[in-house]
Amino acid sequence: MRARRLIAAASVAALAVLSLGACGRSAPDVAAYVGDTTYSVDRVDAIHDEAQATYEESVREQAKQRGIEPSPEQLKLNVNRQDILNLLVGIDLGKRIAEEKQVKVQDQLSVEQIGQELGVPNTEYAKLAAEWYDLYLGLEHGLPPAELTDDSRGKLYKALVDAGVAPAGWSAEEQARQFEQAPFTRQVSAVSAALQDEVRKLDVTVNPRFPALEIPALLQTQNGFRQYDLPYVDGNGQVTDVSTPEPVATDSTGPAAS
Repeated sequence: MRARRLIAAASVAALAVLSLGACGRSAPDVAAYVGDTTYSVDRVDAIHDEAQATYEESVREQAKQRGIEPSPEQLKLNVNRQDILNLLVGIDLGKRIAEEKQVKVQDQLSVEQIGQELGVPNTEYAKLAAEWYDLYLGLEHGLPPAELTDDSRGKLYKALVDAGVAPAGWSAEEQARQFEQAPFTRQVSAVSAALQDEVRKLDVTVNPRFPALEIPALLQTQNGFRQYDLPYVDGNGQVTDVSTPEPVATDSTGPAAS
């Protein structure tokens, strides 16, 4: 019986190791894994909460100067935790791509400029946003343009419609015709393809709390820059919580082995 219990104990230990191994990229407190780097949910929350508090303070100060009381909607920053994770992972992947492809990245948008324009001065969010936009603009102009497929064209069109940049209702033929005249569509598609390649190489996994990874892309319009979010990881390779296995039962009856 002692031998049986020893085997049972070894089985439990083996299952525990297997469970921990599976949990290696599935911890519920991790927002995303990028290679050997982890981005915690706590960090995402902290960046978001700091930005929200700073934005609310900025809005209240401006409203006070005008002698009005801001509404709850006006106090809410138009940035969610998904946006924060998009920046963290995008910067990580973007730096790797820029180094690998020898793309030159220049300082085009300062932290101060972004902070003031978004109402979140002196925050980590402003720092991340400025760093990402510099990376994005560098990659957009430094990578060879990509040919659009029906799938990539459709996803890009949906992103532009969702952002209010393109009108809804275009057929696939109309999308192809309009995008043929817009070089930026092939440039942002090149960035998307490069990010997808990095995701595959680095085994990027995302917590189900964050349903996608998106490119915070910029488009120059007559009214200045407009942002739209183009997904490049959508529901694949997500982090999942692995439950603890049931303990292996041992037989407590019968004579003990001598």
